[in-house]
Amino acid sequence: MINAPTNAASAEVTAIDTQARGPLLLLLGSGLVWLVASGILALITSIQLHTPSFMADCSWLTFGRAQALRETAFVYGWAANAGLGIALWVLGRLGGEPLRGLNWVVVGTLFWNTGIAVGLVGIATGDMTSFSLLQLPRYVQPLLAFAYATIAISGVLAWSGRRTDGTFASQWYAVAALILFPWMLVAAQAVLLWMPVRGTVQAIAAGWYTQAAWSLWLAPLGLAGAYYIVPKVAGRVLSTYESAPLGFWTLMFVGAWTGGRHLVGGPVPAWIATMAVVAYSLLIFHYIVILLNFRIAFKAGGTALKFIRVGLVAYMLVGIFELITSFRVMAIETQFTHLATALEQLGLYGGISMLFFGAIYYMVPRLMGSPWASAGLATGHRVVVILGVLLSVVALGVAGCMQGAALMDAKNSFASIFGQVRGALLVNTAAQAMLIGANLLLLVNFVRTACGCCCRPSDAAPTPNLFRQPSTLEAQAS
Repeated sequence: MINAPTNAASAEVTAIDTQARGPLLLLLGSGLVWLVASGILALITSIQLHTPSFMADCSWLTFGRAQALRETAFVYGWAANAGLGIALWVLGRLGGEPLRGLNWVVVGTLFWNTGIAVGLVGIATGDMTSFSLLQLPRYVQPLLAFAYATIAISGVLAWSGRRTDGTFASQWYAVAALILFPWMLVAAQAVLLWMPVRGTVQAIAAGWYTQAAWSLWLAPLGLAGAYYIVPKVAGRVLSTYESAPLGFWTLMFVGAWTGGRHLVGGPVPAWIATMAVVAYSLLIFHYIVILLNFRIAFKAGGTALKFIRVGLVAYMLVGIFELITSFRVMAIETQFTHLATALEQLGLYGGISMLFFGAIYYMVPRLMGSPWASAGLATGHRVVVILGVLLSVVALGVAGCMQGAALMDAKNSFASIFGQVRGALLVNTAAQAMLIGANLLLLVNFVRTACGCCCRPSDAAPTPNLFRQPSTLEAQAS
């Protein structure tokens, strides 16, 4: 039931939101700018897959460098900024006190994004490493570890100084991401860049970091927002919430051990890949818990929940497909094809990014005390981005299956294989163009909303009828 409009609005816009508005909007806005930039780079690399001569004369944007630029801008630019903003907001709200150390958040955000920009210039000029997700120049990576820790301090303080003894699943995932990522980044830098291990141990360490960045950093950031927002919107406790700790600890203990599945057939001991497959089989329990916990997300409405639903489905699908393709009989045919790129797109864009979008659509009105500037832009973004991700994943998946089957036949030349998959790659290019347009809609809507909020008097009351009055259950969780 909706009570008096003023009470409903004030119940949702708290001192925690208003005090942290500037730093959190800086994080979210920076992430959205990097998202659009990574989309442009993704379009360039997509075109180069079916038209190799495209920008061939520009040494800064050859396929290898453009691909590294796209990956870095997406993961460390978009996902890191947005994920940190969501995690800090959730921890502040559940901690019951305004966030502390916000000046450190601003400084850390500026250093983080400056480091990313300098690193991208280094990649473009050829000063890059050869390790996936660690392709930034060596001289930039220590700065990133310092900047991330500086931003995370505010979240850790909110966790340690919380006013309640009980904790929630969203807090577990947020704190795990804040604490584990700097450790993972420094450990990977140490063994791969500063005191590099030799031989095949490098491949094992690189595979561990790549998988840990997904399982112990990006996935927890996405799930932190989902665990907070879904029960708030639905007004009910999550189904089988008592199993949430088991799902969390399964991901924490097993997630990083699955990286060896990418080394099937490589020059490493066979037990490493076998252990990774077994670990991923155990990780299915985590996905089952997520499915059981979030069943109510498919029964409620709202823009935020529509994004979260898509993100949860994609998150579970990528877990199933990654397990299937990790078995040797499948990996032999699929691990070096476009299917691997399709699964990456499904996980990072269809899973994590959709969860982030849902959290952003829920957060921003509460941070600003006013609705989004344009409901039409929000709807357009949701429709186009979902269609773009679906089209890209299907196109790359079809191309990968065709490519894998053709590569198993020694009679097929690379030219003939290229001819078979070129049509699907053209479709993927169209999908990348759609994603750029969709994310531009979100960026424009975000800027218009932020500017409209900044033009309002600082003592203005939140917009009436913006939020419904939370139930007792929701008030306890906020």
